[in-house]
Amino acid sequence: MSDKQRVQHLLDFIDESPSPWHAVASIETIIKTFGFARLEEAARWTLQAGGRYYVVRDDSSIVLFVVGAKAPAESGFKIVGAHTDSPGFRIRPNGVTVSDNLVRLGVEIYGGPILATFTDRDLSLAGRVSYLDSQGQLAHQTVRFDQSLLRLPNLAIHMNRGVNEDGLKLHKQNELPLLLAQLTNDQLPHAYFMALLEQATGIAASAILSWDLAVYDTQKGVFWGANQEFYADSQIDNLASCHAGFQALLDDAVLNHAESTLVCAFFDHEEIGSVSHVGAAGSFLADVLQRINIAISSDREDAVRAHAHSFLISADMAHAYHPNFPLAYDADHKVFVNKGPVIKTNAGRRYSSESISAAHFIQWCDQAGVPYQRYSHRSDLPCGSTIGPIASAKLGIRSVDVGCPMWAMHSVRESAGVQDHAYMIRVLKQFFLN
Repeated sequence: MSDKQRVQHLLDFIDESPSPWHAVASIETIIKTFGFARLEEAARWTLQAGGRYYVVRDDSSIVLFVVGAKAPAESGFKIVGAHTDSPGFRIRPNGVTVSDNLVRLGVEIYGGPILATFTDRDLSLAGRVSYLDSQGQLAHQTVRFDQSLLRLPNLAIHMNRGVNEDGLKLHKQNELPLLLAQLTNDQLPHAYFMALLEQATGIAASAILSWDLAVYDTQKGVFWGANQEFYADSQIDNLASCHAGFQALLDDAVLNHAESTLVCAFFDHEEIGSVSHVGAAGSFLADVLQRINIAISSDREDAVRAHAHSFLISADMAHAYHPNFPLAYDADHKVFVNKGPVIKTNAGRRYSSESISAAHFIQWCDQAGVPYQRYSHRSDLPCGSTIGPIASAKLGIRSVDVGCPMWAMHSVRESAGVQDHAYMIRVLKQFFLN
């Protein structure tokens, strides 16, 4: 498969995954074709060497793993971690409002999006709804509006003369509600919205109890640049890392020759701190690893031994150098698109990398024939973080933070390099094979 074909597969994956719930469903569809069997957390597990399994928690986090030929106590776990969520807007529970016959949906800000990038875009809704089924039992399903449904129109420059000098500033409470519809006088706004949900889900409006709805950009992913060397889409941070992780795991050489137990763990809620039962600060991955150990060995000490042999690659995107804004970067740590994966280091442990874990990743890059880069954030700017420090501390497993360089992180429309995605898949495959 060519580098461009790999990225087209990534773009298709992103476009099929407008919310964390859809991302997990997309991954589940893909891995089932490779013989992965779903395990339920409430059931007893029986695992076989070489077996391919996955576990889903609350529809938006997933752990998939291949049981190695050797017990984890002897060879450890090789883990790639990433996250399924992206910053943006979420619809409020009582978000439907109307003024001057214009229906708007009130939103809360999820994570740290660049708010201005959501203006004048073709937006829509995706997520899940909870409802009572025909037997009166609680049920839930994903929902997606494919058409452009919402918009956040800019205020004309004639009423905002300083916008080009001062930047677009949006009041988070008053100026973010999204335009949905223009009603006639006899229509009720909440009933109108519930009718839209009924149409999209096939569930009677009266049976719908609650929802988790994210706002997404309907524009599909594209290649761009004179040589088509770049690509753009929403949610590159961090669905690109999820895609690289499971693509490396699904390589024939990896699936069929695993000595260690290989794991991909993709968490929701990273963008808001990971503190939830499905986030990296929760018990999900620890529970799965413990149950793998229990299924393979009755010796409780083996679980601790397994973690001592293990390694976690926290894969999240990195800040590529932007030539229009050179002062935003440390001059000695500029990283470039299409020049290879980035090892991210921070003395305050916002990233989990340290000298030994970084050296391991450098070795895997060298073995895979992949270039690598080193990044350190400017000391006078707050540094972002990842699941790396959280999961590493919780599990007691050595970790390195890496990622592909990208532009416009947390914009509704992000960009990255075609070659870098292929590089990341190659080095993660090397990690699994090593």
